[in-house]
Amino acid sequence: MARKLAAGNWKMNGTRGALQELSALAQAHPDPSVDILICPPATLIHPAAALMADSSVQIGGQDCHAQVSGAHTGDISAEMLADAGASSVILGHSERREDHGESSDAVNAKIRAAHAAGLVAIVCVGESLSQRDAANTLDIIGGQLATSLPDACTAANTVIAYEPIWAIGTGKVPTTEQIDEVHDFIRTHMIRRFGEAEGGAMPLLYGGSVKPDNAAEIFATDNVDGALVGGASLKAADFSPIIKALEQST
Repeated sequence: MARKLAAGNWKMNGTRGALQELSALAQAHPDPSVDILICPPATLIHPAAALMADSSVQIGGQDCHAQVSGAHTGDISAEMLADAGASSVILGHSERREDHGESSDAVNAKIRAAHAAGLVAIVCVGESLSQRDAANTLDIIGGQLATSLPDACTAANTVIAYEPIWAIGTGKVPTTEQIDEVHDFIRTHMIRRFGEAEGGAMPLLYGGSVKPDNAAEIFATDNVDGALVGGASLKAADFSPIIKALEQST
């Protein structure tokens, strides 16, 4: 059985004052039955990791470079993230794929770098609205999975997050039937490629306008092992009910 994970992606939000939200989150969930992860901006990873060192909240990064070091101004390596206290890193997010032109081959290289640094890779896949309307969703996601994931992926070092691009930050949420179809497809793909032991236990997260009022319904869907949450993870008061809904689904 895949472990349950509530992951928050703060994206380009948060200065040092936002760290108080982490403290509030840790106080609200001192002994959670699911894993809790917050991925703040890179500037906050070290202080966040230090603050959460003895808590239930893990800290991750939002991206990394495929190389260990070098002349890559503005980039951060996976080893740097680990050194700063990160345990995980989000890779292949649609905002990186679209805004920065990242290909699935580039994502594959980043995943391998993350694994080499001892980080769990949270790998994002998802379709655009035009691809959904053209009934190409499963083809698009199957292609992203086939190319993005290196052969060394295991249930311990890799998490898959399905994020329909058209639902991110829009308030639009796929039906439970649509989520179920995609998550079942991903699970089948993982088992076929990595075997029952690894592919069957690899956590599958749903992301895309997850909020306290729809979390329970989403978590009741087969093969949804948690969520990758954007805006609703910025405040402990908003993220905590989502975590509780995930705990109640176990």
